[in-house]
Amino acid sequence: SDAGSSVVTVVGFKMSGKPADKEHPFGHGRIEYIAGVVIAFVILMVGFELFTSSISKIFAPEEMQSGTAAIVVLVLSMTVKLLMGLFYRSVGKQIGSTSLMAAMTDSISDVAATGGVLLSVIVFQLFHLNVDGYMGAAVAVFVFIAGIKTLKDTLGPLLGQAPDADLVRSIREKVLSYEGVIGVHDMLVHNYGPNRWLASLHAEVSAGEDILKSHDLIDTIERDLECELNVHTVIHMDPVETDNERVTELREMVRGIIAGIDPRLSFHDFRIVDGPSHTNLIFDLLVPYGLYEKREGLEEEIERKVKAEDERYYAVMTVDTSFTGEA
Repeated sequence: SDAGSSVVTVVGFKMSGKPADKEHPFGHGRIEYIAGVVIAFVILMVGFELFTSSISKIFAPEEMQSGTAAIVVLVLSMTVKLLMGLFYRSVGKQIGSTSLMAAMTDSISDVAATGGVLLSVIVFQLFHLNVDGYMGAAVAVFVFIAGIKTLKDTLGPLLGQAPDADLVRSIREKVLSYEGVIGVHDMLVHNYGPNRWLASLHAEVSAGEDILKSHDLIDTIERDLECELNVHTVIHMDPVETDNERVTELREMVRGIIAGIDPRLSFHDFRIVDGPSHTNLIFDLLVPYGLYEKREGLEEEIERKVKAEDERYYAVMTVDTSFTGEA
């Protein structure tokens, strides 16, 4: 199983490093996740086989024979596998490799399994008690749990899990750090393999600013994100009225209402449409996943509080959800 896991890791590395082509314009990086899934199944298989054989030994114990040579070999085996696991962990963290982290789990599981064997041998030598089956069952449970965790970690990116929160925060803070950017919303971040990120977002800029200047700013931000965070980004420029006092006043009114209901709520794309008998306050309401089931009640509460400010005000909302897993 160790040899098979190593082959899968090497082949996965080789295939995931293939450059982009016509059929795969974003490269082949996700193959590494598939390699991790295969290794996870190997770990689960080992855990299952170990458990079944251990249970049979509990009910039908086999005679144990051991000596100093066996203990030396077991200790050497554990030492080598532990060093391998630490190496996989170090390199895996440095390059963000899921398959290497799976290989690390596989190695640590081997250390645990071999440790169980070693402990059984020592107990037998000292007390002449055969605990091989019980120790094997306990180790099997540990190995199986490790396999489940590895499977979860490697399946997540394939299923489209939310991007790393630190990366999302870094992108947002980087975009907002530029003078001229008022806000950021509608961010999408996609992963196509370890350290291969694509993102799109809306950056709010003043509607009164020269459009060529704003466009140049957006181009600069996209290039900087590519160079500094290794994220290929497409940014949509969203004009926001900043010189209209009435729009600003009503925007701040809505901001206060929404923050008073729940500080996790936010909104964007705010604009107003005045009429002879009423004024529509139009905006997109961003509802995090923790509150999404209550979105209808939130909308009703916002509408009620907007009307309480002035009977002529109507809140016209479009509910958005976060695609980055933000709370």
